[in-house]
Amino acid sequence: MRSFVPSLLRWAAVLLALAWSVGPILLVVTSSFKEARDIFATPPSLVFAPTLDNYRALWAHHPMFFRGLLSSLVVTAGATALTLAVSSLAGYVYARHLGRVLQGTAFVMLALRMLPPIIITIPLFPAVNALGLNDTHGLLILLYAAFYVSIATWIMRAFIAALPRELEEAAEVDGAGLARVLWRIVLPLAAQGMVAAAIFVVVFAWNEFVFALVFTTTSAKTAPVVIAELLGTVEGVQWGVIFAASTIQLAPILALVLLLQRYLVAGLTAGAVKA
Repeated sequence: MRSFVPSLLRWAAVLLALAWSVGPILLVVTSSFKEARDIFATPPSLVFAPTLDNYRALWAHHPMFFRGLLSSLVVTAGATALTLAVSSLAGYVYARHLGRVLQGTAFVMLALRMLPPIIITIPLFPAVNALGLNDTHGLLILLYAAFYVSIATWIMRAFIAALPRELEEAAEVDGAGLARVLWRIVLPLAAQGMVAAAIFVVVFAWNEFVFALVFTTTSAKTAPVVIAELLGTVEGVQWGVIFAASTIQLAPILALVLLLQRYLVAGLTAGAVKA
């Protein structure tokens, strides 16, 4: 009986956490297949006749959403590539050079990451306007990379620090320079860390809203901004269409996280255990 109660409490906590995290996702996905009259039916019912009308209406009447998806894809891919390039090199420096000042900058960089995006957005807006960078994919790529390079650097630092130095020293004895050591030895062995860092950046960039809302108008508008605009259409709020758009926007990220979840766990626990 004594062992049964703690086990029961653990399972209750797990089920509660699942309901808290999975419940809203199921609500959005199931509502995207419902008629408008069934979405907010009281009491809610899990039994309904599914329909694709919301997806047809989204395709027919809101082509800007799919342009927003394309913008999200371009910005996410660019931000991920730039972040990985910078954080891999920075992570190597932080892992292999243990100076007190240098290590202090790592903590400063992480502390700056804790600032809310809106604090950076307001003073940055006039500078972006003056440079003519508003409403461009390149600006969002730079902003997203700058915002997430800190945590990606810490992930790469933890993975590279776990690699034996002897491999690099052996390559240097054979005449390999720093660039060759990085390209041939360090980065291939730290590939798991790169995937973990990439997942964090992809999830952030794909779903980011504040920067995209402030710094885009038409050309570089991303999917989250378009979904928000659907809430203010003159025809009224079409909740079924919004749920359909949200489901489409959610699907690739959910599939990516489920497919690469072991790398995500590795990134969350990087540096937690040392041999």
